[in-house]
Amino acid sequence: MRARKRFGQHFLERAWVNKLVAASGFTADDAVLEIGPGRGAITRPLSEKAGRLLAIEVDRLLAADLEAAALPNLGVVTGDVLQVDLGRVVGDWLGAAPGPGNQIRLIGNLPYNLSSPILFALLDFAARTHGVRDALLMLQKEVADRLVARVGTRDYGVLTVLTGLHADVTRVLSLPPGAFRPAPKVHSAVVRLTFRPSPVSIADPELFEAMVRTIFTQRRKTTANALKSFAADRGLEAGRVLIGVGIDPQRRPETLELAEMAALAGTFAARPSNASAPVS
Repeated sequence: MRARKRFGQHFLERAWVNKLVAASGFTADDAVLEIGPGRGAITRPLSEKAGRLLAIEVDRLLAADLEAAALPNLGVVTGDVLQVDLGRVVGDWLGAAPGPGNQIRLIGNLPYNLSSPILFALLDFAARTHGVRDALLMLQKEVADRLVARVGTRDYGVLTVLTGLHADVTRVLSLPPGAFRPAPKVHSAVVRLTFRPSPVSIADPELFEAMVRTIFTQRRKTTANALKSFAADRGLEAGRVLIGVGIDPQRRPETLELAEMAALAGTFAARPSNASAPVS
């Protein structure tokens, strides 16, 4: 079957399939959710390695082929991972709601044109349910670079920070374009997200995300200038807020640690948007 461009399909060669399956570390004790199994190159060996395997595939033709293969321990759901109710789907499959005592492991070759939305959906699912142990994800190299970036580097940004709230990220494999058929025009990488409780307290997650996106949209500015409008909407002056939590207003956004951003968001959360007047 040919790859279908509208689904961003690139199929992994056998040698790289073997490397990925070996790196997964999945055992017969694991319940594994695979996102985007495609033609089942990874699914087939995983169905023998994992105790239980559920695959979510948006392409109904490929999903039908997987179902027809009748692989051991495999269930197939036809649907878009961004639209299905993951909690319900996984709960029905496990026989109980996913949670700390009922965790799954994830694997996926994510379509590169949708990798960020899918990542955020998975982060949300993991944070809400505490039902995901880890996720082994294949991504465009530039996305993987942002996930593993360190504070103060060019790649450190929104994706790094929002992922760092919920998981530790490590690079597992680097893949050339020739690892796929058809070969994409970019390099790829596999990362592992190991989920854990957030190291910081976030009073208002939506505000925190909005603040982080605001900061890094204007990353070439000082943090004070990047937050000027965001602070003004809450009747606050950005420089004073930054000084109040011990941050030099002249620092650049990419130098801020997660704990510093959490403290900064906590100050803003205590002040509703469109507050009438700035504090003196």
